[in-house]
Amino acid sequence: METETALIDLRREGGVLWLEINRPERHNSLNAVLVGALSEALSEVLYEANDGEIYALVLVARGRSFSTGGDLAGFLDHAQHPARLAAYARRLVGGLHNIVLDLLSCPVPVIARVHGPVTGGALGLVLAADVVAMAEDAFLQPYYTEVGFAPDGGWTALLPERLGPALAGEIQYLNRRIDAARARALGLAGHVGPGAELDAVIKGWLAELAQKDRASLRASRRLIWDEARRAKVAARLNAETEAFVELVVRPETCRRMAQFMANLGASKG
Repeated sequence: METETALIDLRREGGVLWLEINRPERHNSLNAVLVGALSEALSEVLYEANDGEIYALVLVARGRSFSTGGDLAGFLDHAQHPARLAAYARRLVGGLHNIVLDLLSCPVPVIARVHGPVTGGALGLVLAADVVAMAEDAFLQPYYTEVGFAPDGGWTALLPERLGPALAGEIQYLNRRIDAARARALGLAGHVGPGAELDAVIKGWLAELAQKDRASLRASRRLIWDEARRAKVAARLNAETEAFVELVVRPETCRRMAQFMANLGASKG
């Protein structure tokens, strides 16, 4: 049985908070326990960040993947009981969206270290970051139209403002993969390079931030993600939650989830 303390590592190093997701055996995929642990950790982050000496939050993940989004096994565990499946989906997706909003509310700049796949709702953790370092073999991909889900995590609430509605739609409708180089070209990543150099790049950014005026950093973050902007995102994330719950209970979605898992198992075999 997974425990919340094992799933998230939150530590402070000087003026930097490091938040690490630790579910590598499942590619850091999101289930209710992990989302609960992440939410609890972010509550602590928001409290700790009140200390004026904190100047950055860094998101990292252990293992081969940053996160492959919602864990299909968790949904399939409830597939025979539509009401339970709907309740589970609402808890998971709603919890993820609260995490995205908490990240947007963070008073200091947020940096994300991204490696491996970032699929499904896990994109929200990246979109909520201000500066992203991506490994050259990392990629972003929705998978919603393959599985039968509605988009979550900000694919419709945040991504269209970054890329424009037409391109954001094309990527989701056709399940297009955004490799690291294209992510950099689209402005979704600030740096792309070998995974082994990402830590050094982030340390360089942190060294720069350490020399900046703390109050100015906080003012910039607060004004970029002011209450009005966050309220618009919250409304769109709520719409994503409702659409997700509506679609996830369909027999067709359950069939597609099971087939996707079977195909994944066959490819590994």
